[in-house]
Amino acid sequence: MPEMQPVSFDNTQFAFEYKSDKQLKKARFLFSLMGKSWLVKLGTRLTPWAVKSGLPVKGLIRKTIFAQFVGGETLEETAKVASILGEYKVQVILDYGVEGGDDGEQGFDHATDEFIRVIDYAATQPNIPFMSIKVTGFARFSLLEKLDAAMHKLQGSLMKRFLQAVDELPAAEKEEWHRVRHRMMRICETASRKKTGVLVDAEESWIQDPVDALTILMMDTFNKERCVVYNTIQLYRHDRLAFLKDAFAAAEERKFILGSKLVRGAYMEKERRRAEEMNYPSPIQPDKAASDRDYNDGVHFCMDHLDRIALIVASHNEQSNLLAVELLQKKGLPMDHPHVHFSQLYGMSDNITFNLAHAGCRVSKYLPFGPIRDVIPYLMRRAQENTSVGGQTSRELLLIKKELLRRG
Repeated sequence: MPEMQPVSFDNTQFAFEYKSDKQLKKARFLFSLMGKSWLVKLGTRLTPWAVKSGLPVKGLIRKTIFAQFVGGETLEETAKVASILGEYKVQVILDYGVEGGDDGEQGFDHATDEFIRVIDYAATQPNIPFMSIKVTGFARFSLLEKLDAAMHKLQGSLMKRFLQAVDELPAAEKEEWHRVRHRMMRICETASRKKTGVLVDAEESWIQDPVDALTILMMDTFNKERCVVYNTIQLYRHDRLAFLKDAFAAAEERKFILGSKLVRGAYMEKERRRAEEMNYPSPIQPDKAASDRDYNDGVHFCMDHLDRIALIVASHNEQSNLLAVELLQKKGLPMDHPHVHFSQLYGMSDNITFNLAHAGCRVSKYLPFGPIRDVIPYLMRRAQENTSVGGQTSRELLLIKKELLRRG
């Protein structure tokens, strides 16, 4: 057996091969701005307001932060970016950037139709194996909140509490929930038929339980032969490693494949603030070391059960990605194992993505698209994340500078 080559994330030639000098210099400028926390704080307050007020800022946004982190305003624009990534053996997770409908049931139906349109398109493309959905795109936030609160007062397994909570809803809300379930069924049925994976995004902890239950119901229906539906597990929550193991036990019992996309998390400040305000224990890990430990334990657990788990290592942490690669090598498994996929956000951690692709791993960029006004919440999170993640901006900058220097 040929000796396995170690994977390194330091090769900037592979990392930025797909970018021109001009694009790289633009990225250098943007990340240097995002390194200034006062500027990011100001920008994340003013930008949403400026867009809502109709101020002429869209052109500036489109040329800077939008171009860095978003595929385009339409599916057609995004296709060009997906095609370029495909040339470097990098796949795409398409994400229609809707963050909760403002138009009630009509808006939810429209979002569902859009998700299905994305699946239809992804199915025609060789390098788009997945698309991403948010349940809050087609379900009322306060209905999910009500179900979650009811579930917390009940005893028993997640599914038992969920079914009981739905059963106790007033007739009109029960009908509303059935429409939510029907929308999810339509999305998953289309994905199953078109052989496209559906990644269900994580939500805030106080609406997550019904989202988990609904996703597991879909897995039980569509993941019998292969993995169509994936749940997102946020391991910056201290209860999620146990949840992963419970979900695996359900998969074993019901004989479905558990789709697990492992992330660290996206709502830390909001979660801690709400827990403090409402006087309940924070769901967030006490420190970063605890998040890292649970994340890596989650990777180990999934890699030990690849017959029943399809794993997506969705991380910008170099150690966690290297761990998954080393486990593949140690177990003598192919780098492109069908149940192991890696993913990073478009515009970030190209050194991880493109070096993994070069090593023969299945790897993708999470590629959002949509009108600027719709993706503003996503963009503001990216700006904040690059300021708050320890050293993320400086790491990006260092690598970009190193590559520009190499190019001379």
